[in-house]
Amino acid sequence: MRRKLLPLAGLYLVQGLPYGLQSGLLPMLLRAGGLSLTRVGLAKVLYAPWLFKLVWAPLVDTRGSPRAWLSLSTAALGLVCGLLAALPPVEAGRAGLPVTVAGLLLLLNLGAAVQDVALDTLAVQLLEPAELGPGNTVQVVAYKLGAVVAGGGLLALVPALSWSLLFLLLAATYWLAAVLAWAAPALQQLSKPPPSEPPPHTLHLGDLLAVSGTLWTAGFVIIYKLGQAGQWPGWGAGGPRQRQEGCTAHVLPIGEQDAGSLFPLVLLDQGFSTPELGLWNCVGTVVCSIVGSSLGGALLAKHWQLLPLLRSVLWFRLGGLACQTTLLFYLDTPGARLGPGTVLRGAALLSLCLQHFLGGLVTTATFTLMMRCSQRAPSALQATHYSLLATLELLGKLMLSTLAGALADSLGLPLCFSLILALSATPIVYLDLAPNTLASSTLA
Repeated sequence: MRRKLLPLAGLYLVQGLPYGLQSGLLPMLLRAGGLSLTRVGLAKVLYAPWLFKLVWAPLVDTRGSPRAWLSLSTAALGLVCGLLAALPPVEAGRAGLPVTVAGLLLLLNLGAAVQDVALDTLAVQLLEPAELGPGNTVQVVAYKLGAVVAGGGLLALVPALSWSLLFLLLAATYWLAAVLAWAAPALQQLSKPPPSEPPPHTLHLGDLLAVSGTLWTAGFVIIYKLGQAGQWPGWGAGGPRQRQEGCTAHVLPIGEQDAGSLFPLVLLDQGFSTPELGLWNCVGTVVCSIVGSSLGGALLAKHWQLLPLLRSVLWFRLGGLACQTTLLFYLDTPGARLGPGTVLRGAALLSLCLQHFLGGLVTTATFTLMMRCSQRAPSALQATHYSLLATLELLGKLMLSTLAGALADSLGLPLCFSLILALSATPIVYLDLAPNTLASSTLA
């Protein structure tokens, strides 16, 4: 199993680089180059290719092999980074992002989205059922690390490296990863598409939904973040609190948001210093999330049943959210404060880390569920099937993150968290509706 997981870890780490680059590093570079906050925010339109993975996923299914698509898309990312290295992000006296640079960044997202489809398809076909837990731990943890490296590690090198050198470094990394994708012995066994199942001439949504367990899994990936209030953003990326804290926010596989969350903002308003909160919310939560993801993979590798594990973790998450909601009601009373050295102050920080620990565990288990469901699809549909579930998972998180700030502003934080607390029971109830094909099987 190790010969499979090591190349997957390297490739998923590289896959996280574009997200960290554009959520952490690029906004800082563009702002330093003189762009307005509005124009920096509009740069997020360049994420659009991620929402259209279903357009080219059928090509990955039916044309060539996942390894070929992965190698070519990764090499193309290196080429785009090489071209970006030759161009300055903002010309002197220019108020907007140069069209050439914007076009190349759009191509970077397109290549990264194709790479995402190809790598996920390769993992679906490569991993055995008993390897899904560790495999998805590698996926989640390596992606987080790649995003943190690009969003924070490279940002720390900005004083020493120019724009050109940064992108040349990224280009070299992508080209090395392309060689790994093509030459890794564990990946070569999937160099040719399985001949046993001819691809359908015309792909319909019904073909995907007809796969056993798809409808239920699609519903779960949309709602499973309900209640994960500790990771709901209060503002968009680069919002006011994030800039004040001066840290690189944590990220999860595409889609888990990268701005300050509601609960840390409450702590900031309660007198926590920005360095203290930055340490806990940027470093502590990343570590806890990675530990949670790793524990999830370890438990699944020990042949724990997937759905009972999810149910237990969701109950723990509900309990942690109940503690946070209770604390918010206490803080809403006149004169209530979280003074230094108090038990409540420590409990608040502990609950913040606990929610991210449980969030990492839930994410690994959910991506394992998605991959297991896609393995039930015919091999000629697996890339498109997994891309459908991944797109729904992304849309679910975007929907929740969009509503979170509006709910907090309109209802107030205590009532907002009470509503979230009630909604967080929805995934637990939904697990009872799981079809027998998913509820009765293990990963063994």
